[in-house]
Amino acid sequence: MFTGIVEELGEVVRLTGAESDSAIIAVRGPLVTSDARHGDSIAVNGVCLTVIDNEDGVFTADVMGETLRRSSLGALAVGSQVNLERAAALNSRLGGHLVQGHVDGVARIIAREPADQWEVVRFSLPSGLAKYVVEKGSITVDGVSLTVMEVDADSFAVGMIPATSKLTVLGSKAIGDQVNLEVDVIAKYVEKMLGSRNV
Repeated sequence: MFTGIVEELGEVVRLTGAESDSAIIAVRGPLVTSDARHGDSIAVNGVCLTVIDNEDGVFTADVMGETLRRSSLGALAVGSQVNLERAAALNSRLGGHLVQGHVDGVARIIAREPADQWEVVRFSLPSGLAKYVVEKGSITVDGVSLTVMEVDADSFAVGMIPATSKLTVLGSKAIGDQVNLEVDVIAKYVEKMLGSRNV
């Protein structure tokens, strides 16, 4: 479980097998690896990965085919910057919202509109996800917890403050670039419970 508060920008130093049904990714992240052990979870652009090795500030993780198909990790390359967050500790503040690190879909940036001291960024909304996205609700974009400003059938917009632009990969992404989306898991549970009622 994560909170969507990015701890550091990491760098991909190795990615092998991404064109097949599994891959191995190695990411440099001195902060998130400072206390990482084998089996720990680290979110990479919002994707929960399990640490299999950690040495000299670089951790390695396996990425299965399902993850490559449902996320943008397969599009990364050596040198790509990525958002990193360690799993949340139960004794810490929940700065964002409850994030599982399970990607629901891949979207693209379709517009960036500068405003005074902030920016409005609009993303495409994959088919089937619009029902889980609500105005003023939470959504995770590349592992970043954001508040939805507006939503329609096939897109949504968020307001991005300068700190978010500076401290995450979202600040350097261009129109057309891919991002990982995770909708609020509570909405999915509510849908399932209501759908199972006999009314």
